[in-house]
Amino acid sequence: MNRSRMTRRAGLALAAATATVLAVAIAPAAATAAPAAKCDNRNNNTVSKLLECVTAEGAFEHLEAFQEIATANGGNRAADTPGYEASVDYVVETMEAAGWEVSIDEFDYAYQPPAELQQLTPQNVALAAGNFSEGSGSGTVTGQVIPVDLVLAMPRDPVTSGCEAADFAGLDFSGTADIALIQRGTCEFGVKARNAQNAGAEAVIIMNQGNTPERSGMITNVTLIGANPDPLDIPVIATDFASGAALAVPGSTARVVKPESENHPQKNVIAELPGVNDDNVVMAGAHLDSVPEGPGINDNGSGSAALLEVAESISKLKPQNTVRFAWWGAEEEGLIGSTEYVAGLSQAEKDRIALYLNFDMVASPNYIYMVYDGDESTFEAPVVVPEGSIQIEDLFERYFTSIDTPYDDAEFSGRSDYEAFILNGIPAGGLFTGAEDVKTAEQAEIWGGTADEWLDPCYHQECDDIENVSLEALGVNTDAIALSVLVYSYSTELVNGVRGKSIPGGLRLPDPAGAEGTWAD
Repeated sequence: MNRSRMTRRAGLALAAATATVLAVAIAPAAATAAPAAKCDNRNNNTVSKLLECVTAEGAFEHLEAFQEIATANGGNRAADTPGYEASVDYVVETMEAAGWEVSIDEFDYAYQPPAELQQLTPQNVALAAGNFSEGSGSGTVTGQVIPVDLVLAMPRDPVTSGCEAADFAGLDFSGTADIALIQRGTCEFGVKARNAQNAGAEAVIIMNQGNTPERSGMITNVTLIGANPDPLDIPVIATDFASGAALAVPGSTARVVKPESENHPQKNVIAELPGVNDDNVVMAGAHLDSVPEGPGINDNGSGSAALLEVAESISKLKPQNTVRFAWWGAEEEGLIGSTEYVAGLSQAEKDRIALYLNFDMVASPNYIYMVYDGDESTFEAPVVVPEGSIQIEDLFERYFTSIDTPYDDAEFSGRSDYEAFILNGIPAGGLFTGAEDVKTAEQAEIWGGTADEWLDPCYHQECDDIENVSLEALGVNTDAIALSVLVYSYSTELVNGVRGKSIPGGLRLPDPAGAEGTWAD
């Protein structure tokens, strides 16, 4: 996941809710599930029937399949790996077996071969080297290393190495193969590299800052584009603090290799359940890829598995609106799959999409339940929130209130696969159980778990495996996903004004408890 901020405030309200007609009460997630054969052979077209059939155990079976795939393929399911391809095959086979119309949406993916860094003098040794995700030129440069305003002894903030053109004054970059050695800190990587290029450097090495353990290892998965708006002409690579310190020795020479990127097309999986109104499409999605470091069972096997469980349970539904599910590729590389998908749609196709629901990390082991803050009641959104998003948030909050379950806000930031949709004015919402934010003591009192630990202690790590999920959170959120998809499959009137049909059996949900006040004991 490209993470969303959560609120630090855990003083929320769960009043004894008064019911408001939106006309079937919601059973708790722990209710006894219907027999599998019964669920497989009927149209689960009411809330009660659907929630009887959607289970945490069903979703967990898909997580077990993702774990088996990762174990058999180098320990991960990252983009452009056999593990990801096997994950795609699994989703396609599962959805086709459930009777959905399945297609593959292929998109361009820039694979970056590994960078290389070798210190030639005073010793000939290969050093750690890493790529920036965007903005670097390519090529091979062999020459002198020129340190730029480094702070190697007690490198505490601020470190301004390379942030100003003046940092390069008095340094001789007049040669044909000069390599600027710059230290992380204070300003953006791209600003540092742009200043080095302007000063005459033929290559740049950016070393980590070294002020904390987290800022001492390899710099990973960052871009040179931002305050620096355009790609650079020269190769820029990253290294760790120790390697940078070795290169800072006077008289050091090095060889920098930054290969050109290669296009390795990747896949999104798109599945549809046609509705009576094919011009009003209800979309839900989750990213399918993991980070290279681990299997990605919570991030984001959990969202992917929950969608599969819901899809199997509504496979015989005859919806009023077309339902479209998506499993996105290369989210961890910068939301690439979803961005390319939306960019490839015509305006008429975008206009058909009534709303988009995003599910990225819904079973964190030290969870809290969070809903994207479409009404900005806790966070002022750094993006324009499309009309209708507040109503999506409202539906999820009503559901959590109906089962006496505390919830909180997650920033409506666009830092996951809903970004491309909201940038095109499509209403969106979603659920999140937390990543590397630390659970407070107050939150532990409300949701249980362990205070002073990450909500997902294995976020983006090798240990994000089958042991790294909460079955309880998976069950609650899978039910919430199922309810939202079913509701909108019948009508999206409250979101985009398009009238549909009443949901069979009706639906009664209480007013949202809200994100203010105190939780009752």
